[in-house]
Order: sequence, then structure tokens, then C-alpha cells
Amino acid sequence: MALIQTIPAPVLAGTVFFFGLAVGSFVNTYIHSLLPKKSAAVPEPHRPTYSVHPRNDIAVVRGEKIRDCATRAASVFPVVETVTAVLLLAGFFEFGLSFDFIVYAVVASALVIVTVVDIARQIIPDAITLPGIVFGLAAGTYTIGYANSLLGFFAGCGLFYLLAVLSDGGVGGGDIKYIAAAGALLGWQKVLLIIFLATFAGAVVGVFQIAAQKKSSNRLIPFGPFLAAGTLVTLFYGNAIIRLYADYLGG
Repeated sequence: MALIQTIPAPVLAGTVFFFGLAVGSFVNTYIHSLLPKKSAAVPEPHRPTYSVHPRNDIAVVRGEKIRDCATRAASVFPVVETVTAVLLLAGFFEFGLSFDFIVYAVVASALVIVTVVDIARQIIPDAITLPGIVFGLAAGTYTIGYANSLLGFFAGCGLFYLLAVLSDGGVGGGDIKYIAAAGALLGWQKVLLIIFLATFAGAVVGVFQIAAQKKSSNRLIPFGPFLAAGTLVTLFYGNAIIRLYADYLGG
């Protein structure tokens, strides 16, 4: 750690960003494995198997001339990689090189996957949520204590299960498992904040979509991206928002 502290901040930031691009490449691969083979959202890159090079796995570095690929990567690939890299860089500035940053990096990468897959398939896959519950309980026990972690798990899971019953399927099983994982990681107060932020953002976007496109309110809008956005806001500003709310109640 002392050696890392001697490295200039811009060098560390650049390293984290390029590490984020590499992580984004694996995120792309995982997203592709969760989507239908000919998904319109994420087309298959059609890469040959005879040559693999580290630089070839990062679409942003490849640029316009892609090495050893039969076709150019779909535009979504560099977007996913860039977003992942930016999220990891933001986490580095917020948490530094710490255990919290490691947890954040895992969560941020998962959020990118959840967002893309839910937009493409209208589903949050068990391949993310079930390991996410285990990860949330393990990391949450270490960071916030097992009691708060378990309470967050049951609070998130219970509330969304109740919403699923009351809405007659308006909340899916993937949403329930997602919010259970988020509650296990962040605790009951922050999972309530995620639910509020996601619901509020979803309602606002839904109203604007209906007004702009004149589409029926029965049209399904993926909730995963709003949950992901609410989780990100909570990771960065959750403590400040909760303190502000507590101060307001305290009067």
C-alpha cells in the first residue's frame, strides 16, 4: 500500500480506467452469453478463433481497424466498455484503492449487465441476482454487520414480494432477487432509498414516454435500469441523503 501511495494520482486513475475497459470487455462477453444468439440489442461479434490478443479484446483501443475480426464490433460494445471504465474510475475517485472499491467494482460491473440484459430481454437474470445475494450477504456482513445485512435482505425482498402480489405481476422475480441482493449489501435504510429512487425515476420516465409517444400505460418499461441507477446514486450519495432526511425529520 505504501508503494501505491507513491504513484502519481493521474497514473493510478489512468490505470484504473484501462482496467475498467478490460473489465468492460468481459462484461460484454458475459452479456452476450445471456442474450439470444441473434439479439438485435447486442449482435454477435463473429470473431474468429485462430487469434487472440489482449489489445483485441478492448473495442475502444481497437478503434476503426479491428485486429483479427471479420467484422467491426457492434456499437454497443465500446459503449458498454466505456461506461464500465467510467464507473470504475468514478468509484476510484470516491473510494480510493480500498475494500469498498473492490466491492463497488463488482457491483458496478453487475449493474451494467443488468441494465443491458433487462433492456434487451425484459428480465434480470438469475445468473446475476443469485450470486449477487451471496455476495451481498458476505460483503454486507463485513461492511455493515450481519444484522443490518440480513435486515436489508428481508426488507428489500419482502417489500418487492408484496408489490409483486399487489401489482399482479407488475414486479418480476428478477426484481425481487435484485433488491434482496442490494439490501443484503447495503442494509435496510439504503435499500429503501434505492426503491424510492428507482420508483420515482421510473414513474417520471413512464409519464414522459406516454406523453411523448402517446403509448398506453400498459406498455412494460424495464425496471432494471432504474434499480441500477438508484443503486449507483445510493452507493455514492446514500449516506448524505439519509443524513439530510434524518436532519429534516429532526427539524
